Amino acid sequence: MNNLIKSITDSQAGLGITILRIIAGITFAAHGAQKLFGWFGGYGLAGVAQWMESIGLAPGYLMALIIGLLVRPAAAVLAVTMLVAIFTVHLANGFFMSNNGYEFALALLAISVALVFEGAGKLSVDGKLAR
Repeated sequence: MNNLIKSITDSQAGLGITILRIIAGITFAAHGAQKLFGWFGGYGLAGVAQWMESIGLAPGYLMALIIGLLVRPAAAVLAVTMLVAIFTVHLANGFFMSNNGYEFALALLAISVALVFEGAGKLSVDGKLAR
């Protein structure tokens, strides 16, 4: 069990990945707050749940990236979420975000995949757990 925890939490990544993780975490948290609470001009859980049901998806929220807790599993879930968003919502609209395209979701997918491979970095709860 200790080896499993260490493999999930250990990271040799530097401070650059910490900045990437924090910005991605804030972005996912803000986007989730729109959907869950209706903040920042969002529709809230009821509105989003209705829309997601209309396209065959159930809502889910995971925002552990900001503090760097279990970043690899959280980032893996977010990467899959971005793939689903790209293929079910944005792909038909082309690349650019101005047309509700997949540009932004693709950037978040790339960040999530990088975090799966690199881990949380030096300044993280995962880093403390690994030590």
